[in-house]
Amino acid sequence: MKAARALAAEAVGTAFLLAVVVGSGIMAERLAGGNVALALLANALATGAGLAALILTFGSVSGAHFNPVVTLAEAMDGRMGRWLAVAYIVAQTFGALAGVAAAHGMFGERVFAASTHVRSGWPQWGSEVVATAGLLLVIRGVSRAQPTATAFAVGLYITSGYWFTASTSFANPAVTLARAFTPTFAGIRPVDALGFIAAELVGAVAATLFGRWLFGARTEAC
Repeated sequence: MKAARALAAEAVGTAFLLAVVVGSGIMAERLAGGNVALALLANALATGAGLAALILTFGSVSGAHFNPVVTLAEAMDGRMGRWLAVAYIVAQTFGALAGVAAAHGMFGERVFAASTHVRSGWPQWGSEVVATAGLLLVIRGVSRAQPTATAFAVGLYITSGYWFTASTSFANPAVTLARAFTPTFAGIRPVDALGFIAAELVGAVAATLFGRWLFGARTEAC
């Protein structure tokens, strides 16, 4: 029963996260009058705030990963079993797709449509390595020093990531995959998604290994 609740929390939480990311992108683009910087600012603020709220809401049930690389890091640290980690990632992926569908429904868009937003090249991939590594280091460092501040630290980091990275800081394979199915402001071409996901995995492994050395091992159960 505990595992079922955790998987439900991961699916629903990730769905809400994608609804926030995609829905706020649609609203921002419609209201910004062609001002891309203003639209990005609105999208970033909504995403950071929404993510912090969702972590606070679901953290006590599942740990509020909402992100396969966070789950991967937990599994690499021995804090969760392999099969539970796989189940988390499946729940996150389906939740992300459901969140895109929900956002599209709220704004009168097609349920799913492939994005044409080009996001490719070494600057973008490098940005995803940096963004993902930074996210995992923030989670590890803050949860070790001041656990109650983790949700706010993650929300603030993602908000800043929209602006200090060339990729606007996806830092999440489930989010990347789901955003390939929206032709709106937050989208990424399906052909570009694989490069982003590969870069995110590289950043995740590097940050987990470095974080383990820097902050010490985390062996307590998830």
